[in-house]
Amino acid sequence: MFDLKPQDSHPEKAGGGGRSGKRGFDYLIVGAGFAGSVLAERLAAGLNKRVLLVDRRPHIGGNAYDYHDESGVLIHRYGPHIFHTNSQRIVDYLSRFTEWRPYEHRVLAQVDGQQVPIPINRTTLNRLYGLALATDEQAAAFLASRAEPVDDIRTSEDVVVNAVGRELYEKFFRGYTRKQWGLDPAQLDRSVTARVPTRTNDDDRYFTDTFQQMPKHGYTRMFERMLAHPNIKVMLNTDYREIRDEVQYEQLIFCGPIDEYFDYRFGRLPYRSLRFEHKQLDQAQFQPVGTVNYPAEAVPYTRISEYKHLTGQEHPKTSITYEYPAAEGDPYYPIPRPENAELYKRYQQLADKTPGVTFLGRLGTYKYYNMDQVVGQALALYKRIEAAERGEPVQADRDGLDGQAR
Repeated sequence: MFDLKPQDSHPEKAGGGGRSGKRGFDYLIVGAGFAGSVLAERLAAGLNKRVLLVDRRPHIGGNAYDYHDESGVLIHRYGPHIFHTNSQRIVDYLSRFTEWRPYEHRVLAQVDGQQVPIPINRTTLNRLYGLALATDEQAAAFLASRAEPVDDIRTSEDVVVNAVGRELYEKFFRGYTRKQWGLDPAQLDRSVTARVPTRTNDDDRYFTDTFQQMPKHGYTRMFERMLAHPNIKVMLNTDYREIRDEVQYEQLIFCGPIDEYFDYRFGRLPYRSLRFEHKQLDQAQFQPVGTVNYPAEAVPYTRISEYKHLTGQEHPKTSITYEYPAAEGDPYYPIPRPENAELYKRYQQLADKTPGVTFLGRLGTYKYYNMDQVVGQALALYKRIEAAERGEPVQADRDGLDGQAR
């Protein structure tokens, strides 16, 4: 079992190890989620750097952390994390630390007293309206008859109404979005609802990426293997501000909130948070798919997830999680509004002028990335560091720092 060394809570003890016995570290990395852990592994294994990885939480893995609950069911503490990607390079990298099990995520939405596929597809339309649409062309014609063209698409409401009309917008999107973000879709950037496509076929998979599999033994086991390098020291339950002046290091990689690093100099960057209610049930299965969405505003939670669908675990009991969006709590989702983007730019400009520190990950770059994109971002940063170490030109990277979030 990988030793996280939580006893390494004293800087003088933590600074001792490494490749040569020299005190201190080459890199201090703040945040033991995907961004920080991938970069720590690459720096340690690829460049023989001494790395101190700290996290204020009591575990590695960030929001992807999973564990066996009291019933022995493997669950995700921070809601369902479904791995999917189109990048073979990212798959190849993560496959060093895990085996995989195939899993294609399917989501149903509780609408009009029944559960129908989301994203909206031909099956959804047939069930909702009692139709017998048999082809993509028939479904496309039906949606076109419902659509209400919007000349200038700026908001999330515009995106959906333009594509499927106001009735389907009200049924599937308005209430869910208002709960998730605490704002009406008319107040949110178009990117929010643009993430959820509308289909004319009967494909009921939530994602269509070429690679859709889950770590066979869970995310935490994968992170343990990733960080099991003698050049990496891990300190948990640790706020880096408490040790930054006590530990010797050359470079800082900060994967926490960029506004927090600068003590909120220009004000706080707005985030949406989540509250999770985990329940253990004395039955083998609760719902037919991994996640069921509840778009109605009258229902206080947005979705219920059942993890045995994701993990393939066989167990006489099951565990589920209710998700309740919240205004306060850990930062999960940057709120996509123009004024927030402008505020982030001010912090980004400040970061560009701050030597010795690099910002990485969702919180460090104030952008909603999927897990594979965070891995790609970390690998791209490593390639830049590696090239600089060797005096080589830095090549553009299609999985890299400038990639658009999906």
